Amino acid sequence: MWKLAPYLRLVRASALYDLLVTAPFATPWSLAWLLRQLDALGQWLGFAPLATFSPEALLLGNLLGSVVCVWAALRLASPSVTLGRYDAVARGLFALWQAWALYQGASPLLAMFLVIEIGFGIAQAWPVSLASRRRQPQLAG
Repeated sequence: MWKLAPYLRLVRASALYDLLVTAPFATPWSLAWLLRQLDALGQWLGFAPLATFSPEALLLGNLLGSVVCVWAALRLASPSVTLGRYDAVARGLFALWQAWALYQGASPLLAMFLVIEIGFGIAQAWPVSLASRRRQPQLAG
């Protein structure tokens, strides 16, 4: 069972991870650069080259990067048990789709991100002590 302060540090840590990993998705230029780096890493590891992204796929990647960066900024600025729980659900869903993509033949590079998603998801879904939660201010809104 988590105490509140360490749990909030976990929420911040997961947000910082998200920001660092997804910031390159936020613009077409940084996403193109990231895809080149991932492709080179994959080929160095002996994996097949990454598929070329269509303009629509790049747009969806940019949307992902933009939304996740804003979501990460919110959790960095105002971490809470509620936001941690929502993030755990989002990570569960994203892990499901990552596993599906791997099953469908996506690059094995995706597996390292899947492990991190599952880890943060389980950790943020873990119970938080009720005594420590009573002291937490609620989000306005």
